[in-house]
Amino acid sequence: MYTTINEDGVLNNYPTEPQVYCAEYPAIWEQRRYVLQGAIAATFVAALVLCAFAVS
Repeated sequence: MYTTINEDGVLNNYPTEPQVYCAEYPAIWEQRRYVLQGAIAATFVAALVLCAFAVS
């Protein structure tokens, strides 16, 4: 931890900062996986809603 003391004797503690990096655009196979996960999630939610309507 990086610590400094000013002229009044007050301690200032600074946390270590993580290294910053730029995000990369997902590859085509990652995009396809995201589409598949979205389709599965949408189907699951639709099934839950239909089940709730059927029960009520």
